[in-house]
Amino acid sequence: MDEKHEKSWFGRNWMWAVPVGGCGCGCLLIVLFFVFGIGAAIFGVSKMIDNATPIEYAMEQVRNNEKVISLLGDNIEKYGIPSGNISLRNNDGDVDFSIPIRGSKGEGTLIVKGIKTDGEWVYEDLYVRIKETQEEINLLENEKVLESI
Repeated sequence: MDEKHEKSWFGRNWMWAVPVGGCGCGCLLIVLFFVFGIGAAIFGVSKMIDNATPIEYAMEQVRNNEKVISLLGDNIEKYGIPSGNISLRNNDGDVDFSIPIRGSKGEGTLIVKGIKTDGEWVYEDLYVRIKETQEEINLLENEKVLESI
């Protein structure tokens, strides 16, 4: 009589059992921890940038500028990934950012450059570049502007 020898449960399922739970606390848990940790860090930094005073101020100026509204349309919002630098040190800092924006009629880029001194932001550049025409609309016409040194 022939005797059949079947593999054990672990012998049949080792390909998924080892990554899920075979490394002590589970390699899959470690991988998920890193994936979600990196995602949370990116989300946190993105939220911090979105809530920065210069970015909020710049978006308020965009939404209140009639020329920008006529070219990009209503409901202008940020989209995509902003690029640039923002640095804050106590009551001082600087910002140099470009933020993709879009409205119901078109798209553009919001450029924000400024310096914070003694808790007050002064903007060197604040304008919108329209994507289709490359026209630049100055948002600082009646605001405090950093003079060239």
